[in-house]
Amino acid sequence: MTEPKETGIQLRVGYDLTFNCPQGAPMILMLNVHYSRASDVVVPDYLTTEPSVPITGYRDTFGNWCNRIVAPPGQIRLTSRGVLRDTGLPDPVVSSAPQHAVEDLPEEALVFLLGSRYCETDLLSQVAWNLFQTTPPGWARVQAICDYVHNHITFGYEHARVTKTAFEAFNERVGVCRDFTHLAVTLCRCMNIPARYCTGYLGDIGVPPPYAPGDFAAWMEVYLGGRWHTFDPRNNVPRIGRVLIARGRDASDVAIATTFGPNALVEFTVVTDEIDETVGPTPSRS
Repeated sequence: MTEPKETGIQLRVGYDLTFNCPQGAPMILMLNVHYSRASDVVVPDYLTTEPSVPITGYRDTFGNWCNRIVAPPGQIRLTSRGVLRDTGLPDPVVSSAPQHAVEDLPEEALVFLLGSRYCETDLLSQVAWNLFQTTPPGWARVQAICDYVHNHITFGYEHARVTKTAFEAFNERVGVCRDFTHLAVTLCRCMNIPARYCTGYLGDIGVPPPYAPGDFAAWMEVYLGGRWHTFDPRNNVPRIGRVLIARGRDASDVAIATTFGPNALVEFTVVTDEIDETVGPTPSRS
């Protein structure tokens, strides 16, 4: 991979997804780049379908852009390609960011202290306090949680399970990026630190090979020092070219596709390339 440029970079993002639906099925799709990156958009990442079907859009409770379609019987292919400007810099590190007392948190952050579908704060609260009560509050405490999760869970796609919770990931010690994120989010909430689940694109810029297969990534944002900060317990190092799609309480709020009827995903390709303006895009596989 090429090294990041001081003047910024451009990223090509997109996907090719094909579903097989034995019968017509309504679908909610959460696949568009998040509105917080609107000023970076060079080419919009419009959703197209094959065969063509009507598409309507709306914003959910968390501000994520969602599309609604009704998939016809048979196969339907969903595709998109967009281009964004990016700083080309790694995720910011603000080691001085302090932790807030709960009574000082803004109301919109409070929901991200609570347990949710995949983040069982009631089951992991004592574990969290046993592990992290002596760590310095603020950035250092969140980093200690990420270090713990990064070392506690072994990554492997064969360990993926759509029903796996943070408590199960803690006990099984294997999983994929969503499991790393669910466990870190839960431990942060147990320590009274608001944490929200994020999903989006993350390529291999600045990362040596071998490169992983194309996939969407999961990470978390944590509220410290009056703003939200990015932490990535799966990779546990600042990364370049992170592009947010959606955020919520956990993976149940940000599913790329929610289908109301039987279906099978038969093609899954994710594109996130750095564009070299002289020779074209450099392939990325994650």
